[in-house]
Amino acid sequence: MLYYIAILLLPYFGIINVLTYHTVRAGGAVFTSFFITLMIGSVVIHKLQEMKIGQYIKKEHVADLHKLHKGKAGTPTMGGILILISTFISLLVWGRLNNRFLWLAMAVFCALGILGFLDDYIKLKRRHNDGLRARDKLIGQILIGIVLGIYLYFNPITPGAIYLTQSDVKDWSSLKKQLVQGLDRSGSPELIFICSQIPPLLKEHLLRLDLKKELEVEEQSLLIRSLNQVIDSDGWQYNSIWMGKELSQEVHEYLENRNKIRSFQKQRLGRLLIEHTFRDSFYESVSSLHTKVGVPGFKNLFIPLGIFYIFFVGLIVVSVSNAVNLTDGLDGLAIGSSIISVMAYAGIAYIVSRADWSRYLFLTYVPEASELFVFGSALLGAGLGFLWYNGHPAEVFMGDTGSLSLGGAIASLAVLTKQELLLPLVAGIFVLEAGSVLLQVVSFKLTGKRIFRMAPLHHHFELLGWTETKVTLRFWIIALLFALLSLGALKLR
Repeated sequence: MLYYIAILLLPYFGIINVLTYHTVRAGGAVFTSFFITLMIGSVVIHKLQEMKIGQYIKKEHVADLHKLHKGKAGTPTMGGILILISTFISLLVWGRLNNRFLWLAMAVFCALGILGFLDDYIKLKRRHNDGLRARDKLIGQILIGIVLGIYLYFNPITPGAIYLTQSDVKDWSSLKKQLVQGLDRSGSPELIFICSQIPPLLKEHLLRLDLKKELEVEEQSLLIRSLNQVIDSDGWQYNSIWMGKELSQEVHEYLENRNKIRSFQKQRLGRLLIEHTFRDSFYESVSSLHTKVGVPGFKNLFIPLGIFYIFFVGLIVVSVSNAVNLTDGLDGLAIGSSIISVMAYAGIAYIVSRADWSRYLFLTYVPEASELFVFGSALLGAGLGFLWYNGHPAEVFMGDTGSLSLGGAIASLAVLTKQELLLPLVAGIFVLEAGSVLLQVVSFKLTGKRIFRMAPLHHHFELLGWTETKVTLRFWIIALLFALLSLGALKLR
């Protein structure tokens, strides 16, 4: 909302332009969602107590664990409502609401929150820990994930590489030769036309270069920067000069749908036309990245999934939402770990939404991800506000309403930033928790023996004698180390 107010008032108050910056709006979103959570937290908790919406503690299976947790019986649950409400209001105030990524992330976040709410509500009506049947809850998670996958399959996140880098050049001597021909108007019409789009100041610098000798690194950078300026130019891609040329299918699709494609697709078209014109100078770029998954640690290694990308997205949503749900067993553990994962992915969203940073780190450029930085910031503020009430001893539990929605938010950030395979590091603590359950089940079924005293993993350490706060704090430390590793891994290529 404030973004659009700023646009309207910009002609009258120049300083209000700061509200159009997504960095400023992200900062505002953090504090807004945090203070909303604090303001309504006591009211919501009191209301939940009045409605007798309290947690039930299992007595079965492990008597020692019941002894440790029995004091929590009756603590209000379903507190994830606080996170949903404060995040949603904050984004209405600070978000740029015409950004589809913001709505996609919010849709998954809210849909899984509603699914978790139904599960919590049934538990409370039955006054038992059994809510929705496991099969029904799993079907709901799968459907939400598959719907997101289908949307992304037919509506690409990013069409492919946009800006050129020095590593894209396969023959510098050929590039120099073609640029000379374009600048002195002795080359092909397409070449002359592209060189005419280079900004005058850069063109002057290029004309001063001695292109007969080997280029220095700074001079190579100048050539690439000049062509990237052409990519950013507006409208040149639709010049009639390209009519009748033998162009790729991808180029023909963009030209045929010129009135429907987004700005970053226009830039992608510009790069493809430059590649076509300088075909002897540049490597052909990877296309259709929306169904390819980048492998961390490699510059241009992508796993093509095609139609199976839909199911891959579904698997991510189901896995992460269940993993966060399994982690929600101690005061502050799930929300603290979620805050760390959200911060990491919010940072990644900021990086991949910037052409310069993503190009420098060899990451897939995702222009629309800028609003995911605002989304992650709003969620961060809401999470901190909830932790205010959920820290030991907890005044409220998030329930499935909170854990499933937070898992959905983290999964959405992973998918929409095109950093899906970085998820095991960013959300490493959730992987450990879910993995401990899987190992426990497999071991017991195959050998009749348990690896851990109890799964998920946090209960194992409780039964070893660690206090609840010690388990939580140490798991937070591990979560933070995983997140830092993930950010460090961005540069390893």
